[in-house]
Amino acid sequence: MRVLVVGGGIAGCAVALAAHRAGLDAEVYEAQPDGAADHGAFLTLATNGMAALAQLGAAEAVAAAGFPLTTLRLTDHTGAEVATRPLDGHADELTTFRCLRRSELCRVLRTEVRHRGVPVRHGARLVSVESDDTGVLAGFADGSTARGDVLVGADGLHSVVRTAIDPGAPPPRYAGQRVFYGCTTRATPPTAAGRIDMVRGSGSAFGYCVSPTGETFWYCRVTAPPLTDADLAGGGPARWRELLLPLLRPDRTPSADIVAATGEALMVTNARDLPSVRHWYGGRALVVGDAAHAASPATGQGAALALEDAVVLGKALRDTATVDAAFVAYERMRRPRVDGNTAASAQLSAGRPAERPQQSADELAAQLDWHTPLPG
Repeated sequence: MRVLVVGGGIAGCAVALAAHRAGLDAEVYEAQPDGAADHGAFLTLATNGMAALAQLGAAEAVAAAGFPLTTLRLTDHTGAEVATRPLDGHADELTTFRCLRRSELCRVLRTEVRHRGVPVRHGARLVSVESDDTGVLAGFADGSTARGDVLVGADGLHSVVRTAIDPGAPPPRYAGQRVFYGCTTRATPPTAAGRIDMVRGSGSAFGYCVSPTGETFWYCRVTAPPLTDADLAGGGPARWRELLLPLLRPDRTPSADIVAATGEALMVTNARDLPSVRHWYGGRALVVGDAAHAASPATGQGAALALEDAVVLGKALRDTATVDAAFVAYERMRRPRVDGNTAASAQLSAGRPAERPQQSADELAAQLDWHTPLPG
Protein backbone atom coordinates (compact mmCIF):
# COMPACT_ATOMS: atom_id res chain seq x y z
CA MET A 1 0.00 0.00 0.00
CA ARG A 2 1.28 3.46 -0.92
CA VAL A 3 0.36 6.26 1.50
CA LEU A 4 0.59 9.91 0.43
CA VAL A 5 0.92 12.15 3.49
CA VAL A 6 0.05 15.81 2.91
CA GLY A 7 1.72 17.97 5.53
CA GLY A 8 5.18 17.61 7.05
CA GLY A 9 4.44 18.91 10.54
CA ILE A 10 3.84 16.97 13.75
CA ALA A 11 0.81 15.01 12.54
CA GLY A 12 2.18 14.29 9.06
CA CYS A 13 5.55 13.04 10.27
CA ALA A 14 3.86 10.86 12.88
CA VAL A 15 1.60 9.33 10.22
CA ALA A 16 4.65 8.62 8.07
CA LEU A 17 6.37 6.90 11.00
CA ALA A 18 3.26 4.82 11.72
CA ALA A 19 2.85 3.85 8.07
CA HIS A 20 6.48 2.81 7.89
CA ARG A 21 6.14 0.69 11.02
CA ALA A 22 3.06 -0.95 9.52
CA GLY A 23 5.16 -1.96 6.50
CA LEU A 24 3.55 0.53 4.12
CA ASP A 25 5.20 2.70 1.47
CA ALA A 26 4.83 6.33 2.57
CA GLU A 27 5.89 9.71 1.17
CA VAL A 28 5.43 13.14 2.78
CA TYR A 29 4.49 16.24 0.79
CA GLU A 30 5.12 19.54 2.58
CA ALA A 31 4.03 22.91 1.17
CA GLN A 32 6.84 24.91 2.80
CA PRO A 33 10.20 24.99 1.00
CA ASP A 34 13.10 23.02 2.44
CA GLY A 35 14.71 24.87 5.31
CA ALA A 36 11.71 27.13 5.94
CA ALA A 37 11.26 28.11 9.58
CA ASP A 38 8.59 26.28 11.54
CA HIS A 39 5.97 28.60 12.93
CA GLY A 40 4.68 28.39 16.47
CA ALA A 41 6.09 28.80 19.96
CA PHE A 42 6.64 26.18 22.63
CA LEU A 43 4.36 23.36 23.68
CA THR A 44 3.98 20.87 26.49
CA LEU A 45 3.64 17.29 25.35
CA ALA A 46 1.56 15.29 27.81
CA THR A 47 1.95 11.67 28.87
CA ASN A 48 -0.41 10.37 26.19
CA GLY A 49 1.63 12.09 23.48
CA MET A 50 4.86 10.62 24.78
CA ALA A 51 3.21 7.19 24.98
CA ALA A 52 2.19 7.48 21.32
CA LEU A 53 5.73 8.49 20.37
CA ALA A 54 7.05 5.40 22.15
CA GLN A 55 4.93 3.23 19.83
CA LEU A 56 6.52 5.02 16.86
CA GLY A 57 10.06 4.62 18.21
CA ALA A 58 10.55 8.37 18.62
CA ALA A 59 10.06 8.98 22.36
CA GLU A 60 13.75 8.96 23.24
CA ALA A 61 14.68 11.50 20.59
CA VAL A 62 11.83 13.83 21.58
CA ALA A 63 12.62 13.47 25.28
CA ALA A 64 16.21 14.50 24.60
CA ALA A 65 15.06 17.61 22.72
CA GLY A 66 12.95 18.94 25.59
CA PHE A 67 12.97 19.06 29.37
CA PRO A 68 10.73 17.19 31.83
CA LEU A 69 7.74 18.59 33.70
CA THR A 70 6.72 16.55 36.73
CA THR A 71 4.64 18.94 38.84
CA LEU A 72 1.84 21.45 38.27
CA ARG A 73 1.28 24.37 40.63
CA LEU A 74 -1.84 26.55 40.48
CA THR A 75 -2.03 30.03 42.03
CA ASP A 76 -4.71 32.71 41.97
CA HIS A 77 -4.52 36.42 41.13
CA THR A 78 -3.24 37.23 44.64
CA GLY A 79 -0.33 34.84 44.31
CA ALA A 80 -1.84 32.40 46.80
CA GLU A 81 -1.32 28.74 46.07
CA VAL A 82 -4.51 26.90 45.17
CA ALA A 83 -3.05 23.46 44.51
CA THR A 84 0.12 21.55 43.65
CA ARG A 85 0.02 18.06 42.21
CA PRO A 86 2.27 15.63 40.35
CA LEU A 87 1.71 15.24 36.62
CA ASP A 88 0.82 11.87 35.13
CA GLY A 89 3.65 9.70 33.90
CA HIS A 90 6.35 11.35 35.99
CA ALA A 91 7.71 8.02 37.22
CA ASP A 92 8.78 6.92 33.70
CA GLU A 93 11.29 9.04 31.82
CA LEU A 94 9.73 8.27 28.43
CA THR A 95 6.17 9.11 29.48
CA THR A 96 7.01 12.21 31.51
CA PHE A 97 5.53 15.48 30.25
CA ARG A 98 8.00 17.35 28.08
CA CYS A 99 8.32 21.04 27.26
CA LEU A 100 9.99 21.96 23.98
CA ARG A 101 9.70 24.32 21.07
CA ARG A 102 7.22 23.26 18.41
CA SER A 103 9.95 23.71 15.81
CA GLU A 104 12.18 21.31 17.74
CA LEU A 105 9.48 18.66 17.86
CA CYS A 106 8.97 19.02 14.09
CA ARG A 107 12.72 18.83 13.49
CA VAL A 108 13.11 15.67 15.56
CA LEU A 109 10.18 13.94 13.87
CA ARG A 110 11.40 14.87 10.39
CA THR A 111 14.82 13.50 11.26
CA GLU A 112 13.21 10.24 12.39
CA VAL A 113 11.21 10.07 9.16
CA ARG A 114 14.32 10.51 7.03
CA HIS A 115 16.31 7.98 9.09
CA ARG A 116 13.71 5.38 8.11
CA GLY A 117 14.03 6.16 4.45
CA VAL A 118 10.66 7.86 4.02
CA PRO A 119 10.93 10.56 1.32
CA VAL A 120 9.93 14.12 2.24
CA ARG A 121 9.22 16.45 -0.67
CA HIS A 122 9.24 20.16 0.18
CA GLY A 123 7.58 22.93 -1.82
CA ALA A 124 4.69 20.60 -2.73
CA ARG A 125 1.51 22.63 -2.22
CA LEU A 126 -1.59 20.48 -2.69
CA VAL A 127 -4.33 21.89 -4.93
CA SER A 128 -6.48 18.88 -5.84
CA VAL A 129 -7.48 15.39 -4.71
CA GLU A 130 -9.19 12.85 -6.98
CA SER A 131 -10.22 9.37 -5.84
CA ASP A 132 -11.41 6.36 -7.81
CA ASP A 133 -11.77 2.64 -7.16
CA THR A 134 -8.07 2.01 -7.70
CA GLY A 135 -6.48 4.82 -5.70
CA VAL A 136 -6.07 8.55 -5.25
CA LEU A 137 -4.35 11.23 -7.31
CA ALA A 138 -2.85 14.31 -5.64
CA GLY A 139 -2.23 17.42 -7.74
CA PHE A 140 0.25 20.09 -6.70
CA ALA A 141 0.62 23.78 -7.51
CA ASP A 142 3.72 23.20 -9.65
CA GLY A 143 1.75 20.91 -11.97
CA SER A 144 3.17 17.67 -10.63
CA THR A 145 1.03 14.77 -9.43
CA ALA A 146 1.41 11.74 -7.17
CA ARG A 147 -0.67 8.60 -7.08
CA GLY A 148 -1.23 6.33 -4.10
CA ASP A 149 -3.67 3.96 -2.49
CA VAL A 150 -4.44 6.32 0.40
CA LEU A 151 -4.01 10.06 0.95
CA VAL A 152 -3.80 11.36 4.53
CA GLY A 153 -4.42 15.05 5.09
CA ALA A 154 -2.25 16.26 7.96
CA ASP A 155 -2.37 19.80 6.62
CA GLY A 156 -3.70 21.64 9.63
CA LEU A 157 -6.52 23.98 10.52
CA HIS A 158 -7.02 25.30 6.98
CA SER A 159 -6.78 21.86 5.40
CA VAL A 160 -7.04 21.57 1.62
CA VAL A 161 -7.74 17.85 2.04
CA ARG A 162 -10.69 18.50 4.37
CA THR A 163 -12.23 20.85 1.80
CA ALA A 164 -11.67 18.29 -0.96
CA ILE A 165 -13.45 15.64 1.11
CA ASP A 166 -16.33 17.98 2.03
CA PRO A 167 -16.54 21.21 0.01
CA GLY A 168 -19.34 22.40 2.31
CA ALA A 169 -17.36 21.96 5.52
CA PRO A 170 -17.69 25.02 7.78
CA PRO A 171 -14.54 27.09 8.25
CA PRO A 172 -12.67 27.25 11.56
CA ARG A 173 -14.35 29.48 14.16
CA TYR A 174 -12.88 31.94 16.63
CA ALA A 175 -12.69 30.24 20.02
CA GLY A 176 -13.06 33.48 21.97
CA GLN A 177 -9.49 34.04 23.10
CA ARG A 178 -6.26 35.62 21.98
CA VAL A 179 -3.27 33.49 22.94
CA PHE A 180 0.12 35.09 23.54
CA TYR A 181 3.36 33.09 23.67
CA GLY A 182 6.83 34.16 24.65
CA CYS A 183 10.19 33.13 26.03
CA THR A 184 12.92 35.05 27.80
CA THR A 185 16.18 34.54 29.67
CA ARG A 186 15.79 37.82 31.57
CA ALA A 187 12.93 36.81 33.88
CA THR A 188 13.47 35.30 37.33
CA PRO A 189 10.05 34.04 38.39
CA PRO A 190 9.58 31.77 41.41
CA THR A 191 9.94 28.26 40.10
CA ALA A 192 11.20 24.77 40.83
CA ALA A 193 12.84 22.19 38.60
CA GLY A 194 10.30 20.29 36.55
CA ARG A 195 7.36 22.49 37.57
CA ILE A 196 4.83 24.22 35.37
CA ASP A 197 3.06 27.15 37.05
CA MET A 198 -0.51 28.05 36.14
CA VAL A 199 -1.81 31.45 37.24
CA ARG A 200 -5.54 32.02 37.42
CA GLY A 201 -5.36 35.77 36.86
CA SER A 202 -8.12 38.33 37.24
CA GLY A 203 -8.17 38.98 33.50
CA SER A 204 -6.21 36.12 31.95
CA ALA A 205 -5.03 32.54 32.22
CA PHE A 206 -1.24 32.53 32.43
CA GLY A 207 1.23 29.65 32.50
CA TYR A 208 5.01 29.40 32.59
CA CYS A 209 7.88 27.02 33.19
CA VAL A 210 11.64 27.49 33.36
CA SER A 211 14.09 25.29 31.50
CA PRO A 212 17.25 23.86 33.11
CA THR A 213 19.21 26.54 31.22
CA GLY A 214 17.14 29.38 32.70
CA GLU A 215 14.82 30.18 29.80
CA THR A 216 11.27 31.04 30.85
CA PHE A 217 8.58 29.81 28.45
CA TRP A 218 5.13 31.32 28.94
CA TYR A 219 1.67 31.67 27.43
CA CYS A 220 -1.31 33.86 28.24
CA ARG A 221 -4.93 33.32 27.19
CA VAL A 222 -7.08 36.45 27.12
CA THR A 223 -10.81 36.59 26.40
CA ALA A 224 -11.30 39.39 23.86
CA PRO A 225 -12.52 39.99 20.30
CA PRO A 226 -10.22 38.51 17.64
CA LEU A 227 -7.36 40.57 16.34
CA THR A 228 -7.91 41.59 12.73
CA ASP A 229 -5.54 40.60 9.95
CA ALA A 230 -4.37 44.22 9.91
CA ASP A 231 -3.69 44.08 13.66
CA LEU A 232 -1.66 40.89 13.30
CA ALA A 233 0.30 42.19 10.31
CA GLY A 234 0.99 45.60 11.82
CA GLY A 235 1.74 44.54 15.37
CA GLY A 236 4.84 43.16 16.97
CA PRO A 237 6.32 42.34 20.37
CA ALA A 238 6.12 45.93 21.64
CA ARG A 239 2.45 46.15 20.68
CA TRP A 240 1.64 42.78 22.26
CA ARG A 241 3.29 43.88 25.52
CA GLU A 242 1.15 47.04 25.45
CA LEU A 243 -1.97 44.90 25.19
CA LEU A 244 -0.97 42.43 27.88
CA LEU A 245 0.67 44.41 30.66
CA PRO A 246 -2.41 46.47 31.71
CA LEU A 247 -4.28 43.17 32.18
CA LEU A 248 -1.52 41.59 34.26
CA ARG A 249 -0.25 44.49 36.40
CA PRO A 250 -3.21 44.55 38.85
CA ASP A 251 -2.47 40.97 39.96
CA ARG A 252 0.12 40.12 42.62
CA THR A 253 1.75 37.44 40.48
CA PRO A 254 4.98 37.18 38.43
CA SER A 255 3.05 37.28 35.13
CA ALA A 256 3.54 40.96 34.31
CA ASP A 257 7.26 40.90 35.12
CA ILE A 258 7.75 37.86 32.88
CA VAL A 259 6.04 39.60 29.96
CA ALA A 260 7.93 42.85 30.58
CA ALA A 261 11.22 40.93 30.49
CA THR A 262 10.38 39.33 27.14
CA GLY A 263 12.00 40.88 24.09
CA GLU A 264 11.40 39.93 20.48
CA ALA A 265 10.41 36.32 21.20
CA LEU A 266 6.74 37.21 21.67
CA MET A 267 3.86 36.30 19.39
CA VAL A 268 0.07 36.22 19.43
CA THR A 269 -2.58 34.21 17.63
CA ASN A 270 -6.34 34.08 17.53
CA ALA A 271 -7.39 30.74 19.01
CA ARG A 272 -9.56 28.86 16.52
CA ASP A 273 -11.19 25.47 16.51
CA LEU A 274 -13.39 23.17 14.47
CA PRO A 275 -16.59 22.48 16.40
CA SER A 276 -17.35 19.29 14.48
CA VAL A 277 -16.02 18.04 11.17
CA ARG A 278 -18.81 15.99 9.62
CA HIS A 279 -16.72 13.92 7.24
CA TRP A 280 -13.24 12.74 8.14
CA TYR A 281 -12.87 10.74 4.96
CA GLY A 282 -14.15 10.46 1.44
CA GLY A 283 -13.01 8.13 -1.30
CA ARG A 284 -9.39 7.28 -0.58
CA ALA A 285 -8.63 10.50 1.41
CA LEU A 286 -8.78 11.03 5.17
CA VAL A 287 -7.82 13.82 7.61
CA VAL A 288 -5.97 13.62 10.93
CA GLY A 289 -4.80 16.03 13.62
CA ASP A 290 -5.91 19.65 13.40
CA ALA A 291 -7.29 19.02 9.91
CA ALA A 292 -9.90 16.77 11.52
CA HIS A 293 -10.38 18.04 15.07
CA ALA A 294 -8.61 21.31 15.82
CA ALA A 295 -9.28 22.53 19.37
CA SER A 296 -8.42 25.75 21.15
CA PRO A 297 -5.17 25.38 23.14
CA ALA A 298 -6.90 25.47 26.54
CA THR A 299 -6.44 21.73 27.23
CA GLY A 300 -2.94 21.63 25.74
CA GLN A 301 -3.69 18.39 23.88
CA GLY A 302 -3.40 19.28 20.19
CA ALA A 303 0.00 17.73 19.47
CA ALA A 304 -0.58 14.72 21.72
CA LEU A 305 -3.90 13.85 20.08
CA ALA A 306 -2.36 14.13 16.61
CA LEU A 307 0.30 11.63 17.68
CA GLU A 308 -2.41 9.29 18.97
CA ASP A 309 -4.21 9.64 15.62
CA ALA A 310 -1.11 8.47 13.77
CA VAL A 311 -0.69 5.33 15.86
CA VAL A 312 -4.36 4.33 15.57
CA LEU A 313 -4.43 5.01 11.82
CA GLY A 314 -1.28 2.97 11.30
CA LYS A 315 -2.84 0.06 13.18
CA ALA A 316 -6.12 0.41 11.26
CA LEU A 317 -4.34 0.27 7.89
CA ARG A 318 -2.35 -2.72 9.13
CA ASP A 319 -5.23 -4.70 10.66
CA THR A 320 -8.09 -4.26 8.18
CA ALA A 321 -8.71 -5.84 4.79
CA THR A 322 -9.74 -2.70 2.88
CA VAL A 323 -9.13 1.03 2.91
CA ASP A 324 -12.80 1.68 3.69
CA ALA A 325 -12.67 -0.65 6.67
CA ALA A 326 -9.50 1.05 7.93
CA PHE A 327 -11.09 4.49 7.72
CA VAL A 328 -14.24 3.32 9.51
CA ALA A 329 -12.20 1.71 12.30
CA TYR A 330 -10.01 4.79 12.68
CA GLU A 331 -12.96 7.15 13.02
CA ARG A 332 -14.78 4.80 15.42
CA MET A 333 -11.75 4.71 17.70
CA ARG A 334 -10.86 8.39 17.55
CA ARG A 335 -13.95 10.56 17.17
CA PRO A 336 -15.41 10.27 20.70
CA ARG A 337 -12.08 11.16 22.30
CA VAL A 338 -11.09 14.08 20.09
CA ASP A 339 -14.57 15.61 19.82
CA GLY A 340 -14.72 15.48 23.60
CA ASN A 341 -11.42 17.33 23.81
CA THR A 342 -12.60 20.02 21.37
CA ALA A 343 -15.71 20.57 23.48
CA ALA A 344 -13.70 20.66 26.72
CA SER A 345 -11.26 23.20 25.26
CA ALA A 346 -14.14 25.37 24.10
CA GLN A 347 -15.68 25.28 27.59
CA LEU A 348 -12.39 26.28 29.20
CA SER A 349 -11.88 29.07 26.67
CA ALA A 350 -15.33 30.39 27.57
CA GLY A 351 -14.46 30.35 31.28
CA ARG A 352 -16.70 27.39 32.11
CA PRO A 353 -15.79 24.12 33.83
CA ALA A 354 -14.84 21.50 31.28
CA GLU A 355 -16.38 18.08 30.93
CA ARG A 356 -13.40 15.88 30.17
CA PRO A 357 -13.60 13.09 27.57
CA GLN A 358 -14.62 9.79 29.14
CA GLN A 359 -12.11 7.09 28.26
CA SER A 360 -10.34 4.73 30.62
CA ALA A 361 -6.57 4.65 30.77
CA ASP A 362 -6.65 0.94 29.94
CA GLU A 363 -8.77 1.53 26.83
CA LEU A 364 -6.43 4.25 25.57
CA ALA A 365 -3.37 2.12 26.32
CA ALA A 366 -4.85 -0.73 24.27
CA GLN A 367 -5.58 1.60 21.35
CA LEU A 368 -2.00 2.88 21.38
CA ASP A 369 -0.21 -0.41 22.00
CA TRP A 370 1.21 -1.34 18.61
CA HIS A 371 1.03 -5.06 19.34
CA THR A 372 -2.65 -5.03 20.39
CA PRO A 373 -5.00 -5.40 17.38
CA LEU A 374 -7.76 -2.85 17.08
CA PRO A 375 -11.07 -4.21 18.39
CA GLY A 376 -13.52 -5.30 15.71
